[in-house]
Amino acid sequence: MTATVLRTADELHARVRTGRRAVVMTMGALHEGHATLVRTAREIAGDGEVVVTVFVNPLQFGAGEDLDRYPRTLDADVKIAGLAGADVVFAPAVDEVYPGGEPQVRISAGPMGGRLEGSTRPGHFDGMLTVVAKLLHLTRPDVALFGQKDAQQLALIRRMVRDLNFGMEIVGVPTVREADGLALSSRNRYLSATERRTALALSQALFAGSDRHAAQEALRVRAREVPATHARAEALSAIGESRAAADTHAVAKAAPGGPAAVRAAARLILDDAARLNPPLALDYLALVDPSDFTEIPDDHTGEAVLAVAARVGATRLIDNIPLTFGAAS
Repeated sequence: MTATVLRTADELHARVRTGRRAVVMTMGALHEGHATLVRTAREIAGDGEVVVTVFVNPLQFGAGEDLDRYPRTLDADVKIAGLAGADVVFAPAVDEVYPGGEPQVRISAGPMGGRLEGSTRPGHFDGMLTVVAKLLHLTRPDVALFGQKDAQQLALIRRMVRDLNFGMEIVGVPTVREADGLALSSRNRYLSATERRTALALSQALFAGSDRHAAQEALRVRAREVPATHARAEALSAIGESRAAADTHAVAKAAPGGPAAVRAAARLILDDAARLNPPLALDYLALVDPSDFTEIPDDHTGEAVLAVAARVGATRLIDNIPLTFGAAS
């Protein structure tokens, strides 16, 4: 399938629309993660239309960040988008998106925009939301799809669309990983072979936290299945877990899943990676509520996001994994 390249909103608006329009927003340098978004958009749109935007937004790059270095590979992007099922690649110039220069009125990300990524990259989320708002108006979709790898971005977009009544559906698509676990990112191409080995600590830390969470949740559920009496100790002893009788009782009475233990398991991996050559320089490790990206308390139940950001050499990478605490309560 070959995608049509359009450069202006007028060209896009002139197209005859049938069915749903699904939009995937990118800054180009497309990879398999983007292709997964496009394929999901194709499934959602059905006989409708899939539009992929390619626009490197200058507003969301801070001082010293890689705006000029950011890869621009439109020809390859168009091919990848088309093969994945896109009908249109909308690739506007900067003056098409910002015809009067940098906009004087912008979207504010609010308190959530100052946390985690927002703390490390001041103003980033204001610029991101401003361009997403602009592109939503320019493309006029019924549904827009974003990757869960950028979990804070996705949460802010959902909040903006809800709070400001944009009137379209926002769909999050799970993170796509390479065979070694590294989350797909356009910035992975900057990593040398030794830097990539260090960078694997991000996903390894998340998996370690997730494994710890799963084990504690299973222990908590098992403890709850046996009455809190002497019969529980006998039942556990019968399967060679006499010591676990006390442990399971403690876990059952404690916070479901143990957020502190999840953080600690992930931190061990990251601490080890800080001693590698080249080292991993941690920006943050956080276990947060996806509704506002504040740290969850020990008694949290429901959804959470374990998120990490770090630098390896000159490259900054982010990753996250969703968790659910107390799912079987």
